[in-house]
Amino acid sequence: MGGSAGSTGGRIKHTYHIGEWGNPYEGGGTPGKGVVTYSVSPNRLRPFAGAFTKGFFNTVRRTRNQIFYMVPPFILAYSAMQWAIERNEYLNSKAGRAEFADEE
Repeated sequence: MGGSAGSTGGRIKHTYHIGEWGNPYEGGGTPGKGVVTYSVSPNRLRPFAGAFTKGFFNTVRRTRNQIFYMVPPFILAYSAMQWAIERNEYLNSKAGRAEFADEE
């Protein structure tokens, strides 16, 4: 009942390799139905187009727009650190120890 000697009896699954993870079209697989892929030719890509002619002026413009948001916190933090350093030096000096000796 089993079929002829050359028949596999439907035990072989006919599939195709769809490529490795991340690149399903590498191994000759076909894209899915209704999936649209776009690409740009490597000759048309210009990653540094205008980097030297427009890049400097763009950096100046962006820095100028952000300067008033960045500088005041730095000035405030620097002033607080300078006050803390001077206060620490005074408290650890001879005069500072004499002034606050009775509080300990």
